[in-house]
Amino acid sequence: GQDSTVNTKRLKTLVVSNSVAYIGGITGLYQLWYRNYPLGSFHFFNDNAEWNQMDKVGHAYSCYQEGMVGIDMLRWAGVENNKAIWIGGSYGLLWQSTIEILDGFSEEWGASLGDIASNFIGTGLVIGQELGWEEQRIVIKWSYHNTEFAPIRPNVLGNSFTERVFKDYNGQTYWLSMNINSFTKTNKLPDWLNLALGYGIDGFVGGHDNIFESEGVNYDYSYLTRQRQFYLSADIDFSRIPTKNSWAKAGLRVLNSLKLPFPALEYNSQTGNFRFIPLYF
Repeated sequence: GQDSTVNTKRLKTLVVSNSVAYIGGITGLYQLWYRNYPLGSFHFFNDNAEWNQMDKVGHAYSCYQEGMVGIDMLRWAGVENNKAIWIGGSYGLLWQSTIEILDGFSEEWGASLGDIASNFIGTGLVIGQELGWEEQRIVIKWSYHNTEFAPIRPNVLGNSFTERVFKDYNGQTYWLSMNINSFTKTNKLPDWLNLALGYGIDGFVGGHDNIFESEGVNYDYSYLTRQRQFYLSADIDFSRIPTKNSWAKAGLRVLNSLKLPFPALEYNSQTGNFRFIPLYF
């Protein structure tokens, strides 16, 4: 990209609003998540085997999407392109690393090397593509559907729809959405058409196993099959839909963090079976 002149007014706006968001966000998170648990000395713990790594993929997704936002913000303020890519692209890393530090001081959890590695993967994907291709050919996306597992253990998997969206890993699918024209250079297809590879899990009511205790009662759901699914589906890259309107452009960028419901082919790692889903959320 070309060197641009910094718009100091916009840059000031960004610095102030992001500082407020950062302090407010971290304070809110502390109140919500950590306040009721004792703090101790900084330590690591290994949670890499939990939830079939869905939480790790979630970290990469967050850092990727937050990095995209960071780059867009700095470009909007007229920051020189390479700086915008490196500094803005690391935006997610700043947020997620703060959370990791809070985890490290919490007796209940610990900092996770798996989380940290995933954060770097998401950040690396956004920065690497901008530097190498000057575009995002591969976008990490997310989709969600309600599952029958959340009602079994609502305090872990979520009570309300909003909670489940964040907590029920069974209902989440993470996607690598790849732009067909960017890779094939055929231009026979619409510019916005993507091919998406998805990853999801099923049958999880606990991180390590399906046996848990709640309010003095022991529950055993080990008859539920804990399995991985892989998906192949079509997708739309909203950032490639042409529009002159800057608000519409920003809206499409936000929309681009989500994978649209489309027909999908599912492969189940447990059974080795394929099945076609007419509309997969």
